[in-house]
Amino acid sequence: MEKTVDILNAKMSAAFEKAGLDKSYGRVNLSNRPDLCEYQCNGAMALAKIMHKKPIEIAESVVEILKGEPAFKKAEAVMPGFINLDISEDFLAGYLADMDSNEGLGLEPVAKDGEKAPVIIVDYGGANVAKPLHVGHLRSAVIGESIKRLGARMGNKMIGDVHLGDWGLQMGLIIEELKDRDQTEFDLSDLEEIYPAASAKSKEKGEDGKLTERAEKFKERALKATEKLQSGDPECTKIWKRIMELSLADLKKNYDSLNVSFELWKGESDVQKYIPDMLKDFEDRGIAYESQGALVVDIAEETDTKELPPCIVRKSDGASLYATTDLATMVERELLYKPDAYIYIADQRQSLHYTSFFRVARKAGIVRDDESLTFLGFGTMNGKDGKPFKTREGGVLRLSALVNEINEKVYEKIRENRSTDEISDEEAKSIAETVGLAALKYGDLSNQASKDYIFDIDRFTSFEGNTGPYILYSIVRISSILKKYAEGTSASESASVPESRETFAAGVSESKASKALSLLLSRYNEVISLAWKELAPHKICQYIYEISDAFNSFYHETKILSEEDEEKKRSYIALLSLTRKVLTDCIDILGFKAPEKM
Repeated sequence: MEKTVDILNAKMSAAFEKAGLDKSYGRVNLSNRPDLCEYQCNGAMALAKIMHKKPIEIAESVVEILKGEPAFKKAEAVMPGFINLDISEDFLAGYLADMDSNEGLGLEPVAKDGEKAPVIIVDYGGANVAKPLHVGHLRSAVIGESIKRLGARMGNKMIGDVHLGDWGLQMGLIIEELKDRDQTEFDLSDLEEIYPAASAKSKEKGEDGKLTERAEKFKERALKATEKLQSGDPECTKIWKRIMELSLADLKKNYDSLNVSFELWKGESDVQKYIPDMLKDFEDRGIAYESQGALVVDIAEETDTKELPPCIVRKSDGASLYATTDLATMVERELLYKPDAYIYIADQRQSLHYTSFFRVARKAGIVRDDESLTFLGFGTMNGKDGKPFKTREGGVLRLSALVNEINEKVYEKIRENRSTDEISDEEAKSIAETVGLAALKYGDLSNQASKDYIFDIDRFTSFEGNTGPYILYSIVRISSILKKYAEGTSASESASVPESRETFAAGVSESKASKALSLLLSRYNEVISLAWKELAPHKICQYIYEISDAFNSFYHETKILSEEDEEKKRSYIALLSLTRKVLTDCIDILGFKAPEKM
């Protein structure tokens, strides 16, 4: 379906052209003064400077042509030359009816009929094997999952890759710590204690602030163990496989609790085989050169506003770096998936890393010129003190602990609002998990990804205000109304609400509240398309908050089920049914769902 704003633009452009004006100035925008009008066109103001005419005269000439246009209930020229517009209820009712009967709510997919859907790889997660997920992994997982779902909703073939860190020094540290303990068997609980102990041992410092002799020797052993692992040593490989088995099971369990899933569970280990030939190719073609023993690639460009250092693709000791592994990962992805675009999601402090290896990938021809490479950097999740979120003891909080804390907070609120007669303890806990996930994800996604934000568990779990629980409560309330309506009508009447302009018309025109809700619903495909274009899930959050607010205003002002006029009642139900469809679709994109009751 064509977007509402595009339909209005076409009508305004035609009016400008008919008035003998440049039609490109007939652009409309949502009004920033909804108390005055719903949409606004400011083209007359810009044209006045070019034509040396009063803007109000230009505006009046356009408004005269718009008289009788059925899409507009009001079109008026106001000083000094704005054109204020209100959409007609009949046009709006027809648009909503088309949305309601359209399989995708009117959203236009990026690939037209017969075209191949673009393949897009989303690289997010970034967890390290042998380390439990902590709050620092939350944003990557939550934002990445929503971007992947949003892209799929737009008709792309999305491939999410967790891109595990499974081949680095942490493996060597664990292998050597196990040797020191003379331990050959271990489980997940052992592993969760072994790695921190090994890491601490390798960083032990003396009174002079330098590494102790024990730390230096242990780290040297760990580096050698890592090298042996990467060379295929059977003993090291056996330990590595056991670490992978335990870690992957735990990681999947934790990601499942966030409703985050990956199509690919690839790691750095999967692409080591590509690195030697890739680096040799870089050297043979003169793309890379030696500098102080290291192999580097120049990435500086004339348009750079600041100096960028060369990208190191092999250290002087022969070791690979993150850039090397990321480039090799691209080599594999090009061979296996031939993507049309890449989206990488990570902490914005890694911006230089992504700029560097993106430029090397372009320079080396690993990716085609028409392939899009996008880095979406996110800000920090902070505590109320404005510093990165920590435990009360000052340590890094495990993600599982944060999820449990949120769920417990929601559970307490459900218990405060519901008696044990209304809801069982088991059901309350189940609902708390669903609502808790919404609180956690919405709390993060409602902020612009690049911005830091304060994690406030009390605010995020509130059932009022701009929160996940408030959105879910609105959906549950709508579902309850629709269920009661279905129970009070015959099977034939409740089987389907007529999806026609006439059905929606009575509800749309009933009140300011019903029209406000209808206007918001009509912007669905515009909002989703814009959110995808800008990779901005927070725009969807803002949209569904506005819809929830508009619905609740309508609900409090309108007698819905007690309305005696059956035509009006059916119209209200059609409006609420579409509202639920839009809200449910949006929260699915954001990666959570609504419970049956709250």
